[in-house]
Amino acid sequence: MNRRGSASIVANPVLVGAVTTLVVVVAVFLAYNANAGLPFVPTSELKVEVDNGANLVKGNEVREGGFRIGVVEELEPVTLASGKTVALAKLKLDKKVGAIPVDSTAKVRPRSALGLKYVELNKGASKRTFRDGDTIPVDQTNVPVQFDDIFRIFDEPTRVASAQNLDIFGNAFTGRGTALNETIETLPPLFTYLEPVARVLADRRTELGRFFSELGDAARIVAPLAAQQSQFFTDAAITFEAFSRDPEALKATIQKSPSTLAVGTESFRVQRPFLADVADFSRDLRGAARELRVALPDLNLALETGTPVLRRSVELNDKLQEVLRALRDLVEDPATNQALRGLTVTVNTLNPTLRFLGPYQTVCNGWNYLWTFLGEHISESDATGTAQRALLSSTGRQTNDLAGIGATAPANAEGYTGPAVRGDPAVFHGQPYGAAINDDGTADCENGQRGYPAGPLSVYGNTARYKAVVAPHTPGSQGPTFAGRARVPAGQTFTRENQTGARLPPEFTTGIYAGR
Repeated sequence: MNRRGSASIVANPVLVGAVTTLVVVVAVFLAYNANAGLPFVPTSELKVEVDNGANLVKGNEVREGGFRIGVVEELEPVTLASGKTVALAKLKLDKKVGAIPVDSTAKVRPRSALGLKYVELNKGASKRTFRDGDTIPVDQTNVPVQFDDIFRIFDEPTRVASAQNLDIFGNAFTGRGTALNETIETLPPLFTYLEPVARVLADRRTELGRFFSELGDAARIVAPLAAQQSQFFTDAAITFEAFSRDPEALKATIQKSPSTLAVGTESFRVQRPFLADVADFSRDLRGAARELRVALPDLNLALETGTPVLRRSVELNDKLQEVLRALRDLVEDPATNQALRGLTVTVNTLNPTLRFLGPYQTVCNGWNYLWTFLGEHISESDATGTAQRALLSSTGRQTNDLAGIGATAPANAEGYTGPAVRGDPAVFHGQPYGAAINDDGTADCENGQRGYPAGPLSVYGNTARYKAVVAPHTPGSQGPTFAGRARVPAGQTFTRENQTGARLPPEFTTGIYAGR
């Protein structure tokens, strides 16, 4: 019986080629996906929050004790409930690692000097463990300073500058070993005193950060004044040069500076409430400062106008000194007090007269009327210019004649001896001390506003004898003149009656008017 010969699998080249190609494809696939974990290997997921990604990328290894236990599957930024933004790394760990205690920590470490990183997982001792998909919080992770960050600091410009610094520092310390030793000797006391200073600066209430931000604002504000600042430093250099010309005085100033600073320190402690008030005042003043910017154009104009005036005020002050010296001599002169007492007596004497005469001008405008009619009085033309106008009146002689000397009573048309061509007998119609106001201060300008009332004037019951009218006040209120006031101005004292001592005889002050 014949048997058919069995063929070997390697005898078929097509099949061998196909198998070889399959093996190569699988090997390449496995090699390409090795960083993401081998297929068919059971894994678990653990998330890690870190302050920053530190150049972690997908596929970086996760190690424990130097052995690879997983890979970084994904990395993304997230914002925590506190508002802080961190990097969230999703780790894919082999199941063989086992449970991860909840107090475990993670750290991002460099794998090589080329910048490769890996996550180092350090298991804790807690009996509680993370479940699949839990997160290690950011306070249990650490990202130390990376070598590539350090290397990145020392770029070419930095290396050149460091070389220059070493060269300059070397020259600076050359031959100064003794001074360096003394400096090292004094450093411990310095640090002793520096500690409380540093503690104060580190205190949040000191607001040191705000100090630097304010310095930045100040620098930005003074930047437009760079030219003026440059001039300031130039002038300061001149000042310091003057200091250097007198070393002994400078030494004395430096010797007294510590005690002065000590006193100043104590003073500052006392001034803290004042400084706090100044700070509050400054904050309240911000609104006014903003308004001041708007007002600056007007203020600048005022300053431009006032500057030359201020320069001229120096000459004025010099002259004022002479005036003040004269005033001082006047005050120191014993006769000044006597003169002031005499002036006081004069004022007290004149006051009743002024109170009586004042309304004649302030209410009735009498002074102006006087000069108005006086100008008309001297206006008669003559060969040389003008002459005084005069009304010539010639009457017959009578008792107590108006033109007579030594009259004992007013002219009363008595004892007339003149002819008829001389006119009627004269009767005196006068009104001495005629009023300017009423008792309540309202206008009663009697002079020049009316004629005169007729007699007879009753004196001691004798109504037949006197036709003369000499009573000082006309009945009723005459009111103001054409340009006068309705009453005495506010604040002016006044009196209607003459209080200077001049009085009419009794027979002329007790009469009443018996006619119009």
